[in-house]
Amino acid sequence: MIFVLDEGISRQIADALRDGGHDVVCVWETTPSVADEAILAIAHERAALVLTQDKDFGELVYRQRLATAGVVLLRLAGLSQDKRAELVRAAVEQHGALLKRAFTVITPSLVRVRGRM
Repeated sequence: MIFVLDEGISRQIADALRDGGHDVVCVWETTPSVADEAILAIAHERAALVLTQDKDFGELVYRQRLATAGVVLLRLAGLSQDKRAELVRAAVEQHGALLKRAFTVITPSLVRVRGRM
């Protein structure tokens, strides 16, 4: 799978995804301070999932109907970066292809995959 990581997503998560064999593009390395709409466009071009902590992506996807290959929203405040990376890696391994074209929310106790977009 291909992921585009929004600013604020840790290097530990990027490394965990890469270690799992996934391609990862980190916005903070390639295009820092880019608008959310541009992140969706970059991800859509690459057929990549956006990984973010920013709830505004829900607005862009559902209200503005911007094209996306999928969004994964992390709601993991208060956890160590290593624990966050572990939870993301486990969710990707467990749910795999279901994440494509879906809006997914990962919390410490739940992974919710919301239908096809």
